[in-house]
Amino acid sequence: MALIIPKKYKQKLLPETTEVAIKDIKETFQEKLADALNLRRVTAPLFVLSGTGLNDDLNGVESPVSFNIQCMDNRRAEVVHSLAKWKRTKLGAYDIAPGYGLYTDMNAIRTCEDLDNLHSLYVDQWDWEQTITSDDRTVEYLKETVKKIYSAVKATELMIYRRYPHITPQLPAEITFLHSQQLLEMFPELDGKEREAEAAKKYGAVFIIGIGNPLSNGEPHDGRAPDYDDWITPNADGYVGLNGDMIFWNPILECPFELSSMGIRVSPESLLMQLKARDCEQRRELKFHQALLNGELPQSIGGGIGQSRLCMFLLQKAHVGEVQASIWPEEQIAQCEAAGIHLI
Repeated sequence: MALIIPKKYKQKLLPETTEVAIKDIKETFQEKLADALNLRRVTAPLFVLSGTGLNDDLNGVESPVSFNIQCMDNRRAEVVHSLAKWKRTKLGAYDIAPGYGLYTDMNAIRTCEDLDNLHSLYVDQWDWEQTITSDDRTVEYLKETVKKIYSAVKATELMIYRRYPHITPQLPAEITFLHSQQLLEMFPELDGKEREAEAAKKYGAVFIIGIGNPLSNGEPHDGRAPDYDDWITPNADGYVGLNGDMIFWNPILECPFELSSMGIRVSPESLLMQLKARDCEQRRELKFHQALLNGELPQSIGGGIGQSRLCMFLLQKAHVGEVQASIWPEEQIAQCEAAGIHLI
């Protein structure tokens, strides 16, 4: 996405007040999220050992930042992309019962990002995971979980309005559910991102189900790695997939705004099917995948919710760099400064 400079943009909070509001949002939302999903906070790693299968491939093509550990015979470690698989191992290690789970502050470096209003080298998100039963592996359970998360977002939005009355709420009362195949049928002439834009603009807040499996046109709506979300299992709505993306319409930038990617995680059976579909069955031999195939890990649902993204949206900022410190191209910094967008 190219840099967007909104017309007549005016920041609604001074930088000093913005810092206070960021703290308010993070404290309020994580409390609401934990209460809604019965989550407890845990400490998470910034990096993991290479070759274990614990790190996430996201769309399946990104390369992690990696380094040698001198005191461990130069074993290779890599900075996490997200903690989807790590969290699942912790659910098992802590023997967390179905209906309960954990969340953590996840910090990552993603060097493959194109830097713009929404994308940064630095990623901060609430990574969460909840133990479920085999009977919970349904699209209805997925939707109910999404509704709880959306309610937590709405409650945080209301908190900001009460403290800063000139920042009026933007989100609709309810989130709309659409399957990626439905979107394709609604807008067959558009690509995946363009279809997201049309849906988000129409409904204000949407959850698009089924990210990763090929649609009727032979192409997936978007990429997804084969070994954490379940995107291949048929669901009760008559479509395929038990995962999805939460996307809002951003009226400041006039574009779709992804807040969260989440889903019911792969079972041993769906893991094998997805590895085969992506022609990477060799991953079966990795430590994480072996544990899952051997029945050593619980069934789970989980996802990531962007911290800076949420702050940016609720404070009605034009650039993620207004709510997080990162590195930006000098030309982008100059363009933003000229438009009254002050990057941290």
